[in-house]
Amino acid sequence: MGVLIYGSSTMEVTFDDRALAHVQVVIATRLHSHERFFLSWRDHSDVGSGRSSIWIDSSVCLVFRYSDARPVRINPKWIALLSVPEKTSGSLFFQPEPGGLEGSAGFPHSHV
Repeated sequence: MGVLIYGSSTMEVTFDDRALAHVQVVIATRLHSHERFFLSWRDHSDVGSGRSSIWIDSSVCLVFRYSDARPVRINPKWIALLSVPEKTSGSLFFQPEPGGLEGSAGFPHSHV
């Protein structure tokens, strides 16, 4: 499992390594375009059935830590899906890999 460490706080969001690599590509692309946005996801059932969001801005330190040293193969269809901003807020909303098994990439776990 990979971890997105947010800012200087103790906020950590745990993703499957494959999902984290795709989220990293989309975040990097949007930040390169000087965008600011929310990264949102449905919470894993272990922490309830809600939804969480964090503000992504070039001034916030982000660390992407992977459990496996080998890079993953990027799925362009998943990048395209994640790159479409949510209509009402412009958020990056995490969604499972298209064509993948439901839950194969898992929903993120956030830890404070």
